[in-house]
Amino acid sequence: MPFNTALTRKLGIRIPVVQGGMQWVGYAEMASAVSNAGGLGILTALTQPTPEDLRKEIQRCKTMTQYPFGVNLTLLPAMVPPDYGAYAQVVLDEGIRIVETAGNSPGPIIKKLKEANPPCVILHKCTTIRHAMSAVKLGVDFLSIDGFECAGHVGETDITNFILLSRARQTMPVPFIASGGFADGQGLAAALSLGAEGINMGTRFMCTVESPIHHNIKQAIVEAQETDTELVLRRWKNTSRLFKNKVTDEATRIERESTTGKFEEVAPFVSGKRGRQVFLNGDKDFGVWTAGQVIGLIHDIPTCEDLLSRIEREAIETLSKASSLIVDKQPEPDIRGKPIGDIKSDPRSDHDKKVPGEAQIYDIGKAKL
Repeated sequence: MPFNTALTRKLGIRIPVVQGGMQWVGYAEMASAVSNAGGLGILTALTQPTPEDLRKEIQRCKTMTQYPFGVNLTLLPAMVPPDYGAYAQVVLDEGIRIVETAGNSPGPIIKKLKEANPPCVILHKCTTIRHAMSAVKLGVDFLSIDGFECAGHVGETDITNFILLSRARQTMPVPFIASGGFADGQGLAAALSLGAEGINMGTRFMCTVESPIHHNIKQAIVEAQETDTELVLRRWKNTSRLFKNKVTDEATRIERESTTGKFEEVAPFVSGKRGRQVFLNGDKDFGVWTAGQVIGLIHDIPTCEDLLSRIEREAIETLSKASSLIVDKQPEPDIRGKPIGDIKSDPRSDHDKKVPGEAQIYDIGKAKL
């Protein structure tokens, strides 16, 4: 049963679930599997070493799905920044018109993407309402609101989704999707109820059959609890949520105890190259890798088809159950006049009957002295 939200209508997808861009995960295998299952798959541009490699990956993904998919383009500070303009041009040349953007100063790239014919649909990720309002001025179509529960860069305000999504509902003039802490249909139903048009999932999709990472890492996610993540780089206001392991323990120790506060002291421990090797060699302690608190909700490794079908079914059941809670007439309460703690009391029994040795406590309107 297809959903009808601003996200599904705009993107031409059946289920309002987006697979977020993930470094070293967002390859064609991942994106095509999500799109084939009814969601929106996303290729991660910077997972490809050059713009031409991205072109080849887009072309490969086209052979694996006939459904819409997008590309993530994340702009982060770097000593030698990638040629973001060239990556964006490849996206346009290959006819991709759905782009997830994130990071610093995305204005020029968003402008380039919106000036295309036809213009791109932009989903921009934000961790604060202030940044979201700035993105609105740039002409983005959807905001992906990232709560503090999310994996990777969480921002510096520590606002969780329950508040952040409601603030977005109150203030955003454009539609938004919810990101961070989502793994099931109950979460999708909750997000829709809070005003979102869909959800974005990253960590949950890492733990699927088609995810191109080592099985040991998927198993580590299944075995983890919601407390098994670590916030690192807070001292340098570049806070990231990572899977808690031996490397994050050492990184946070240095961060806590360093007398110089120089980033160079911790840099070897948060190397992206080591993190990539984790996904290849299956050693969860080899380097740092991102994971959200949602790991506590993940208990299996399904196919994307099974996962999204389950999410669809759970969301429909949850929304239907919520709707059934609204009735024309409030039913008679079934505890009226019961002594508290008397589990044998029948709501139809004589409420004046006293139990020897026990004080009788009644609901409002039935008080006895």
